[in-house]
Amino acid sequence: MKPHRSVRFAAALLATPIALAPMLATPAHAIIVFDPSNYTQNVLTAARSLEQITNQITSLQNQAQMLINQARNLAGLPFSSLQQLQQSVQRTQQLLGQARNIAYDVQQIDQAFQQKYGNVPLSASDQQLVADARSRWGNTVGGLQDAMRVQAGVVGNIDTNRSEMSALVGRSQGATGALQATQAGNQLLALQAQQLADLTAVVAANGRAQALQSAEQATAAEQGREQRRRFLTQGSGYQPGSAQMFYGKN
Repeated sequence: MKPHRSVRFAAALLATPIALAPMLATPAHAIIVFDPSNYTQNVLTAARSLEQITNQITSLQNQAQMLINQARNLAGLPFSSLQQLQQSVQRTQQLLGQARNIAYDVQQIDQAFQQKYGNVPLSASDQQLVADARSRWGNTVGGLQDAMRVQAGVVGNIDTNRSEMSALVGRSQGATGALQATQAGNQLLALQAQQLADLTAVVAANGRAQALQSAEQATAAEQGREQRRRFLTQGSGYQPGSAQMFYGKN
């Protein structure tokens, strides 16, 4: 009986590895475990990353818009009225420079008044007095003509100034940046300065004409007194004589 049991036990031991072999050869299946806390943390991390990217994009857009605005503010005004204004001023200056006889010069004015205005020289002949009077009259007429020529030139500048003003106002209203608006404003100020220069020229020309006329009248009064004195002076004044107004027929 004992040997029989030993054989059976040995056979059982030999059969055991064969039975376990299929179990060891079969692969084990992975088990997926869901962790809610880890998932929430990952979602929050992704959201923060997306928010940072959005902020960076917004910042880049703001910087780009800032650069565009700076470029607009630095853009120059593609219009200039300087040449037209300079031409208007030059025309007025030329008219003032063409003043005849007594120009806008201090030395010439002093010399002319010493020679032909003011006190009438007692030693001057009657012919010289008449010639000086005609010269003064010519200066007065020339001054009046010069004043009218300056007035005509200033009136001629009005149309040019109107066109330039309209163009500058339009450019100022349509300015894309601060620099263009400033440049348009500066040119408008230059236009006003040119108009003030024209007004000054008219005032100067009119004042010159009035001054020449007043000086002529004052000198004519002085000359009239001298001529009356000479007329009434004994020996060289008026001598009565016979006069015949009608001639009879023989």
